[in-house]
Amino acid sequence: MAVWGCLWGLCLLSVVSAFKQPQDTEFTFLLPAGRQECFYQTAGVNASMEVEYQVIGGAGLDVDFVLMSPTGAIVVAEYRRSDGVHTVDLTEEGDYMMCFDNSFSTISEKLVFFELIFDTQPGDDEAESWAEMVEPDELLDIKIDDIKDAIEAMKSRLEKSMQMQTVLRAFEARDRNLQDSNLDRVNFWSAVNLAVLVVVAIVQVYMLKSLFNDKRKIRT
Repeated sequence: MAVWGCLWGLCLLSVVSAFKQPQDTEFTFLLPAGRQECFYQTAGVNASMEVEYQVIGGAGLDVDFVLMSPTGAIVVAEYRRSDGVHTVDLTEEGDYMMCFDNSFSTISEKLVFFELIFDTQPGDDEAESWAEMVEPDELLDIKIDDIKDAIEAMKSRLEKSMQMQTVLRAFEARDRNLQDSNLDRVNFWSAVNLAVLVVVAIVQVYMLKSLFNDKRKIRT
């Protein structure tokens, strides 16, 4: 049974999903050892949702992930993975549930990042209102369609650029955590080796000194 944590994260997703069209969302949270956290996202039909997650901190860098439809059907199920990217066609309207499970780990907590990206087609009413807004009578000779296509292409590229930067930041955070962990490990074993060398040197000096120490009594 899911343990409902990160309440403010759930509230964030609920607020986002209150709009007519769900907005792209990104979230980072700490998943305790032996726990499972679930999030809900309301979505409509005739669209697609891309779910990307990464484990950017914690021993093993792995987690179980399950995505379920509003009717309870399992859409995606992965186990002991460090990251994943899935594009889901939204054929059902309602609340999709995403669960991250760390119950297999009894000691290590995990730092998890996930992002939701929605791809929807604008309706006819939106296109008509856009045309009415940018097409005054005195500029009929301007190719409005070309301008709209150029603006939409620029907007799409900017959104892709922002999404890529977010993913790269997540990769950077995970690599930095790995480097910090490796640095701590190297420092620990270096200290152990140094301590062993010092002890060996002291023992060798003592043994050499004892070889030349003559304890026999000399009578005069």
